[in-house]
This record gives sequence, C-alpha cells and structure tokens, in this order.
Amino acid sequence: MRIPAHSVCTAIRDDIVSGVFPRGSRLTEEQLARRYGVSRVPVREALRTLESEGFVTTRRHAGACVAEPTEQEAADLLEVRALLEPLGAARAAQRRTEAHLKVLRGLVRLGQERARRGQGEDLRALGDWFHETLAQASGSPGLTALLTQLRHKIAWMYAVDQPPAPVEAWAEHGAIVDAVARGDAERARALTALHAERSLGSHRLRVRSPQHRVNTVSARN
Repeated sequence: MRIPAHSVCTAIRDDIVSGVFPRGSRLTEEQLARRYGVSRVPVREALRTLESEGFVTTRRHAGACVAEPTEQEAADLLEVRALLEPLGAARAAQRRTEAHLKVLRGLVRLGQERARRGQGEDLRALGDWFHETLAQASGSPGLTALLTQLRHKIAWMYAVDQPPAPVEAWAEHGAIVDAVARGDAERARALTALHAERSLGSHRLRVRSPQHRVNTVSARN
C-alpha cells in the first residue's frame, strides 16, 4: 500500500518541530525513506510541501536542509497570528455550528477546572485544541489551514511558558466563546486580539542570533 505524501509530510514536520532534525541539517530522500519505511516518491513530494511552508530549504550542492529562520521571521509569525486569529474568531461568531460551540464550551470547562487545580501539564494541549476548534468554526478552510501552519511554525521556533495567571487566561477563552455564541463578531475579534497580545510575553525564542536581536513582545509596535 502506498503511503500518502501528506502522511510523510506530517511525520517529517513533526520531527523538525520537535528537534529531531536540527536547523540547517541535511534531509536526504534516502535517509527519510528509510526512517519512515516508504519509497522516495512520497518523501520527494513531502519535501516540496515543506519547502513551500518554510520548514525546508534547498541549498546548492547540499540539497534539502532544515530551514534556519531569522529572529525577524520568527517575530513576524507572532504578528501575523495576532492579525489572523481575531479574524477567525469574528468569522466563527457568524458561521459557527452548535457542534463547534459544544466542543469550545467543553474545552473551556476543562481548562478552567484544571487551571483552578493547578494541573498545568494539560493546559497547553487544551489551549491548542481550543484555538484549532475556534479556527475551524470560522467556516474558512483557507484561514484554518493558515492558522494551523502558523501554530506548527511557532511551536518550532518558540518555547511557550504557561501564562502566569492560567485561571485568567481561561476566563478569556470563556469570554471569547460567549461572544461567538451570541454572534457578536466585533467583540469576538477584540477579545481574541487582546488574548493574543497578552500571550506574547510567554513566547521565548528557542535559538537566538546575536546579530538579529528582536524583541518579540514589541515587534508589533
């Protein structure tokens, strides 16, 4: 059975994000085909996709390598997310289904309960699930795909600390869901923009280049 290229692409992307393949390291078709137990054809297709997403670059005489983004490129990702997430929330207020609301409310309940109990180990995964569901509720596959790609790249470039006040962070999630449920697009947009702004301080670059210092918290100003 031929393994689809998108499955291989997901596996390589996950290994890049987790650091299995460090920045700048070579990615040969033979090496990857052996690692994932596939032929070189889906690997070749996957590398083309990952290059279009910015995870892979092709170098002369070296071939495919893991990209080495600058600090400015990393800061730009947070700025783009701060623009797109509020748009997604506004659209979700107009297009969400009852199924989306049910999942969002359930995630908020779980997040608030675990934040109160100090069970921080699960909050990051719940937060990712919340924002993914909110993006899906926008009813825009293109926007959802962009936000998903942004989340992958931000996870690759940044270590994200738990917010200093997780109970408050999940109260913000709850307020966003309330606005979405009421169909209040402008309030959903404003609350999501504020939430994204407050989360900037929790992001720490995994790798810094001294010649390209960027203050990610103020990069949007």
